[in-house]
Amino acid sequence: MKKAITMIVVTAMAITMFTGCSTTPKTTTTTAGAKKVSIGCTIYKFDDTFMTGVRNAISTAATGTNATVEVVDSANASTTQSDKIDMFITKKVNALEINPVDPTAAGAIITKAKNANIPVVFFNRVPTTADMNIWDKLYYVGADPKQSGTMQGKILATYWKAHPEADTNKDGIMDYVMMTGEPGNSDAIARTKYSIDEINAEGIKTHQVATDTGMWDLAKAHDKMQSIIAAQGTKIEVVLANNDDMALGCISALKAAGYFTGTKYMPVVGVDATAPGIAALTDGTLLGTVLNDAKNQGIATFKLSQLLAEGKTPTTENIGYTLTDGKYVWVDYKIITKDNIADAK
Repeated sequence: MKKAITMIVVTAMAITMFTGCSTTPKTTTTTAGAKKVSIGCTIYKFDDTFMTGVRNAISTAATGTNATVEVVDSANASTTQSDKIDMFITKKVNALEINPVDPTAAGAIITKAKNANIPVVFFNRVPTTADMNIWDKLYYVGADPKQSGTMQGKILATYWKAHPEADTNKDGIMDYVMMTGEPGNSDAIARTKYSIDEINAEGIKTHQVATDTGMWDLAKAHDKMQSIIAAQGTKIEVVLANNDDMALGCISALKAAGYFTGTKYMPVVGVDATAPGIAALTDGTLLGTVLNDAKNQGIATFKLSQLLAEGKTPTTENIGYTLTDGKYVWVDYKIITKDNIADAK
């Protein structure tokens, strides 16, 4: 009889073990009863200074929570990003955080995620409104690029009015160079347009001496700016760049041409308030920048994806950020000059 009972118990344990091993749930439960969830995060490229700040903020926000976040580099290639997303889907993550390489081609990503029923939080690069309306499990975290362009314009307009010597040819027109991000990028388009619109709105006439794309990259902007200086020389009175990395590239080219020594100065503005940008602001080579809040973008992205991974519906109350139209979190920009540099630090 003892042997029979023992055999029954052993058989029951074996069945339980086999059943447990054969299931692969998306979530597990800790002994404390809290669900553990997994999140897959893909960044358009790791060597972007601003995006480094965002991904660090995501990782920090996840520390000590019930969520694990795996962050991968898409190396600025849509095919690589697609492969990484396939990997996350195969791993059956509970949510995706995606900084798209090409936001205008987000439809393919959305289709994959929808078919796998994995909610998505896009961040920093916004897909089209049509794409965002494809599914009710799509969210976005970022900042309004129109606001950043307007703030760049305010920085330059304020400087121009306070420093009549900036108008080197005394014609009453601000002659500028515009260094843009990648063609077709919504942030690049908005910052380029609204910075000049604001300067004009403040009663200052403008003339574009030259424009080129630095592709958000310091080295590329340096090379493009060198060529512009060689062709246009002293015709340039101010420089606008769609981000700090490109602003710093322009500054390095201007330094090579003799600027920022003695009384030879060129006003340059950027966007992001990155650590290298703040260093340039401190040493006086960068006139101003616009704080693109990497920390809060990262935190909001994580909080949204964590809630979605847990099967909850995000609200303004449970994420701690205003949710607009039920799916957008907009993090405000802020003007940063030498006068309020501590705000960026």
